[in-house]
Amino acid sequence: MGFFSKLFKKDDNIQESIAEPVHYNGFVIYPEPIHENGQYRVAGRICLSKDNDTLTHTFIRSDVLNNIEDAQELMISKSKLFIDQSGEDIF
Repeated sequence: MGFFSKLFKKDDNIQESIAEPVHYNGFVIYPEPIHENGQYRVAGRICLSKDNDTLTHTFIRSDVLNNIEDAQELMISKSKLFIDQSGEDIF
C-alpha cells in the first residue's frame, strides 16, 4: 500500500499562485505559467474588450523558469512589449 500512496501523492512542494490581471493601454494581461517538470513555462492571455466582445490572444513561450513568480513577471513584460509593438493587430 505504501508504494501506491507514494506513486499518487500530490507534491506538496508545488505552490500554485494566481496572479492578478494587469491592465495596460486598454488591454488586460493574464499571466498563466504552465507547470512542467518542476519549472514554469511562460504563458498567458492578452485580452481586449471591443464592441461588446472580448478578443483574446493566448500564447505559450519557450522560456522556462524555476519559480512561478518569475514566470509571471516575464510574461507581463513580454506582453507589454508585444502590445507596444503590435497593438490591436495581436488579434
